[in-house]
Amino acid sequence: MPEHTHEIVLRGRLGRHLLGPLVDDFVVVDGPAGVTRLTGTLRDPSHLHGLVAYLASNNAQLISITPVVTTTDTRSPS
Repeated sequence: MPEHTHEIVLRGRLGRHLLGPLVDDFVVVDGPAGVTRLTGTLRDPSHLHGLVAYLASNNAQLISITPVVTTTDTRSPS
């Protein structure tokens, strides 16, 4: 199964103690309006479910999980 990049948005600015296990797999950015954005690769559905379970067990409020669409320019250089 191919890996896919996703953006996960959480309410609030989460501390490093909560995000510590995630920083190797995700880029963590404190966004505007008091949200934390995680961007990274999810290996498979079980990886996603484990991540959501981890966040829920720590009372993190999940706002969204969105696939990041990447575009590849297949045109040859002029």
